[in-house]
Formats: sequence, structure tokens, C-alpha cells
Amino acid sequence: MAATKEARIGIRTTKEQKAFIKRGASVQGQKLTDFVLASAQEKAELVLADQKEFMLPAERWKAFVEALDRPVRRHERLSELMSEPSVLER
Repeated sequence: MAATKEARIGIRTTKEQKAFIKRGASVQGQKLTDFVLASAQEKAELVLADQKEFMLPAERWKAFVEALDRPVRRHERLSELMSEPSVLER
């Protein structure tokens, strides 16, 4: 069951901005509100992904810590590649 949408976000735009955004929504086959909300959500996810602190549910945190604690797997070809001069240094 989808969450009930009960909060509102109000924004003011120029006529040109609204027409442009509406055109983008139309190309995606979305209603203007859905397009704006999805675009804002996507941008927030990108911005917040760069933060130094983040929260995970306990089971995901445990899996994350276990992955960090696993022994390093040596990849011979990767080691060779990283020891070669880069294309910018040649």
C-alpha cells in the first residue's frame, strides 16, 4: 500500500520555467507534480549520497561492517595496471 501524501510543497516559478518543466514532464509521460517531486527526490538523493555521515538499519550496518572486515583479495592484473604509468604520464 502506498504511503498517504499529506504534506505539501509550494514553489513559485516564472511562466517560462513552468512551461519548460511541464514539457519535460510531458516527454516522460508524467503529471507535472509527479515529475517535479521525482526530480527533487532524485536530486536530494544525489546530494545526500555525498554526505560524510549516513544511517543504515541495523542489519544493513552489520553487513557493511562485515564487508569492511573481510580480508583483502589481491587482484594481480589490477596491481600491475596500477603500477603502470597512466595515459597522462606517458
